[in-house]
Amino acid sequence: MAAFFVKRTLNANQIFTCRSSLLPITVQCCAYGEMVNGPIKQLEDKVARGELMSDEHQRKVVDELERVFHQVENYEPPLRKGLFSKWIMGKGNKKKKKTPKGLYIYGAVGGGKTMLMDLFYNCCQLENKQRVHFHSFMLDVHSKIHEIKNTVVRDRSSNKLQPYDPIPPVAEEIIKKAWLLCFDEFQVTDVADAMILKRLFTELFNNGVIMIATSNRSPDDLYKNGLQRSNFIPFIQVLKDHCTIHCLDSGIDYRSKASSGKEKNYFVKGEDSDKDIDKIFKYLCSMENDVIRPRILSIRGRNVTFKKTCGQVMDSTFEELCDRPLGASDYIEICQAFHTVIIRDVPQLNLKIKSQARRFITLIDTLYDSRIRIVISAAAPHTELFAPEADAEYTDEKRALMDDLQISHGSEDHKSNIFTGEEELFAFDRTVSRLSEMQTTEYWQEWDRHR
Repeated sequence: MAAFFVKRTLNANQIFTCRSSLLPITVQCCAYGEMVNGPIKQLEDKVARGELMSDEHQRKVVDELERVFHQVENYEPPLRKGLFSKWIMGKGNKKKKKTPKGLYIYGAVGGGKTMLMDLFYNCCQLENKQRVHFHSFMLDVHSKIHEIKNTVVRDRSSNKLQPYDPIPPVAEEIIKKAWLLCFDEFQVTDVADAMILKRLFTELFNNGVIMIATSNRSPDDLYKNGLQRSNFIPFIQVLKDHCTIHCLDSGIDYRSKASSGKEKNYFVKGEDSDKDIDKIFKYLCSMENDVIRPRILSIRGRNVTFKKTCGQVMDSTFEELCDRPLGASDYIEICQAFHTVIIRDVPQLNLKIKSQARRFITLIDTLYDSRIRIVISAAAPHTELFAPEADAEYTDEKRALMDDLQISHGSEDHKSNIFTGEEELFAFDRTVSRLSEMQTTEYWQEWDRHR
C-alpha cells in the first residue's frame, strides 16, 4: 500500500494540502452514521478514484496515524471519570491505563503534514477532540491563566507568600473540552510560552491527553536560540516521551509547484497595480450587500478600526495591518469578519523591520489557516519578499533590552532569536509556500465551498 499526494490533473497539490476540501466527505459520513474508515483506507479510496498518487514519505506517517486512530477508538482519559474517584483510587490503583502515544510530524514546508493530520482528525468520530493552530491555543491558555488568577482570593491580612499555580485548573478545563488535541504549526517563539510548556503539557499528558502535531521544527530545534532556552529544554523530553517523532520530508513543496490562478491576485508594485486592485475591490463590493465604510472590530476589550471595508471584504494596507501592534488574536477576528482581505503596499521585508515581518508572517499564517482569500500588492515577488542579507544591527532599543535583561555580549542569550531574527528567517519559508498556494484558483474557490 502507498501513501499519497494529489494528482496534478485536479491541481490537487492544493486539494492535497487543503484541509477544507476533505471536510464535506467526512462530515457527510458522520451525519448519516456510516462507518468511517481509518486514514489509510480513506487515502486508498482517493487513489482508486484517481485523486491521489503514491508518496512513500507520507506512507510511513499514515501508518502511524492509523495506529493512533485505532488506539483512541475506545479510549477515555482517567480525568473524565471524575476528579473525586481519581483521588480515591489514585494511590491504590497501580494498574493505571496506559495512554496511547501521540504523533509529532515535522518536516519542510508544503510536504502534506497538515493534510494528513486533518485526514486523521476527520476520521476520528469523537466528541472530545480539538483541531487548532498552536499559536491560537497558547493565546487561549494565557487568557485562561489570567482569568483563573483573577478569581483567586488571597488573605490580605497575611504577609506570607501565597503561591498559586494556575496550570492544573487550566489543564483540567482543556481536558474537559478535548482530550485529543491536534495542533497545526507547533512552534515556540515566545518566552512566555516557553516557560510554561513543560508544566502545562506534563499536566495534560499525565491526565491522558493524546497529541497530534505538525511542525517545521524537529523537537530538538524547538525554541532554537530562544531567550533562557535552558529552562525550556526539559519540555523536549516530555514531548518525546508522549509522542512518536516522525520526519516527513520528500524534498518537494507541493504548494509552490501548483500553478497560479487565471485571475491575478498578487501584484508587484508598478504604475497599474493600484488600478488593478481597485478594479478587484470594486468587483468584490458588487457582490456584497453593504456600502464602503470604515469598520471597528472589538478585540479583547479594545476597538481596532479599519478604514475601508465593504461587507465581508476589507481593503487595507501593510501599515494598517503590520505597523500597528496587532497580533494573532486580532488577525483571528479579521478572519471571523471578512472572507477576502486586500493588503496593499507590502515592502520588501528584512530584519531591520523584524517586528513588522513577524506580524506579516503571523497574519499570513492566520489567514491561510482560515482559508481567507487575499489580494496583495508588494515591492517584490512573493519568492523575493524577504531579504535576509539586510541584516539588522544592534539598535539602541536592542541594547537597552539587553541591559534590562542583564545579557552581556558573547553570552548564550546574546545569540537569542529576539536579537538575531533567526526564527523569522526560518518561518518565512512557510510564508512563501503559503503565498504560492493562496494565489491558486483552487484556494480562491475554497471559500465558496466552505460558505
